Amino acid sequence: MAERSTAAVDVADNSGDTPPPASGGKESSASDADRATADGLAEGQDTPETTTQNEAEKKGTETPIVAPELHSGHKLARRYRLEECVTRLDGFSSWRAVDEKLRRAVGVHLLPADHPRARTVLAAARSSALLGDPRFVQVLDAVEENDLVYVVHEWLPDATELTSILAGGPLEPHDAYQLVSQVSQAMTAAHREGLAHLRLTPSAVLRTSTGQYRIRGLAVNAALRGISSDTAQRADTEAIGALLYASLTQRWPYESDAYGLTGLPKDIGLISPDQVRAGVHRGLSELAMRALANDGATASRQEPPCTTPDELAKAVAAMPRIRPPEPSYPARPDYQRTTYQQGSYGRQQSHPGVTQPLPVPPRPLQSRTGRALKWGVASLLIAALGLGSWQLADTLLDRRTTTDDTQTQTEPKNNDVARPPALKPLDIKGAAEFFPDGLPQAAADVAQTYDGDRNTYWRTKSYNDGPELAPSIKKGVGIVYDLGEERDVSEASIAFKYAGDRTTISMYAAPSMSSSGDVDSMKKIATTTTSASNASIKAKKPVKTRYVLLWMTAMPMAGQDEFSGAGHKQAITDVKFTG
Repeated sequence: MAERSTAAVDVADNSGDTPPPASGGKESSASDADRATADGLAEGQDTPETTTQNEAEKKGTETPIVAPELHSGHKLARRYRLEECVTRLDGFSSWRAVDEKLRRAVGVHLLPADHPRARTVLAAARSSALLGDPRFVQVLDAVEENDLVYVVHEWLPDATELTSILAGGPLEPHDAYQLVSQVSQAMTAAHREGLAHLRLTPSAVLRTSTGQYRIRGLAVNAALRGISSDTAQRADTEAIGALLYASLTQRWPYESDAYGLTGLPKDIGLISPDQVRAGVHRGLSELAMRALANDGATASRQEPPCTTPDELAKAVAAMPRIRPPEPSYPARPDYQRTTYQQGSYGRQQSHPGVTQPLPVPPRPLQSRTGRALKWGVASLLIAALGLGSWQLADTLLDRRTTTDDTQTQTEPKNNDVARPPALKPLDIKGAAEFFPDGLPQAAADVAQTYDGDRNTYWRTKSYNDGPELAPSIKKGVGIVYDLGEERDVSEASIAFKYAGDRTTISMYAAPSMSSSGDVDSMKKIATTTTSASNASIKAKKPVKTRYVLLWMTAMPMAGQDEFSGAGHKQAITDVKFTG
């Protein structure tokens, strides 16, 4: 099958053969390694924590369920027109389709209503749709209709599979850091809602044109293949570790080959990425080893293994931030004079063997007009020099007079009011989202408001009503910052992602980092309203506090962007306090 857009449907396994033996048995043949699935995972490479219903089905003698025989042009619900079948396997098929109502491309999974996993797939798709996290490819519809069960999800034409990216070589340390950071945070949010992936492979991770990573097939991919696990968090954590390992080394951290990557040499076990490839970032190498199952072994520094996505996300956050590489610009070519610049353009070229007469220099201006022109130019130069000298002398005299006046002024008396001391920047030691109503906006991203990078941010959800949040939505949204100790706070400088009418933000002295308090009971330091992409909140006099709350009560209208729909919303990219 020809290559297709990497953004599309998470295609299913295209191998119905018996999976190769587990690592404890006989070695798998080369042909088994070649039968990697279309979405990247060979059936024999399920981790020890996951089991599939396919194994039980293959042991029986029942006739396999055949995928629905549908063709290009078929419409589902008079809306979704099937365009291209990506995979047909194990009783279900995956398609690229067109939503004729919204005129956009979508992906569709199809299986018969009497398929033994039909109910499980429907339940998984509906649970995934309720999550609504933009870091995952969204499930748009899950329907049982006319003896068919189909799941409709997003199609991202501008995204690229991690499989295709790794085919060109390992990732730069900054890109690998972003990968493990974003994927671990996303899976932490999913497991918090009781959802697991269990098929987190390189083909399940997409990188968009903006550099964001998105995960497809949450819960649905595992349900389509009948995969389950008693240790789902451990399985997903190990899968993230395998993704990081492959991103650093361009090798798959198991003995068998998969996803176009070469496996590790047999009989040597799991070795750290910096032993596989020179120049690997040491911190990321140890992080991959902590996430991978290695018979109890961990990284070289003997740090505890990461057994859940939340532990892995915290370990990533504890690392020193890896900056992107400095852009390199090509050296400018040496300047070369052309024949036109050398003054030979239009001249008759010399021929070998022919003596060319020397050009006669032009005669100086000897005519009456020439002499008048020379005298006129000389007069202008003399006038200009005289005028310049006069202005220079006048300036020097004024400066001397000013200096004398300054020296004759009396010294200030001891009882004169002294100037206030210059404000100094205050270090931010930590932050947490403040949501007294129990509904956070993006609690995992608050650290990106003071990391010094204007390209990262904490963003609110998008609301139809506005710009005022109260009373139709909520009282407000905000972040509490920890200054480490009580400091005199005089001013806050905030940079926003969106400009427009209007952003209202206030600064309060908060008692703690907890969201259990009430804003009305806190001391308000100052407030401001702006339509620009930045704001400055200045106190009338410094307020001594350790915790500072920035509280937004109005947000401007902004259009749709990478992970957020159009509506009233705001994002904070940078915060600085002075006092």
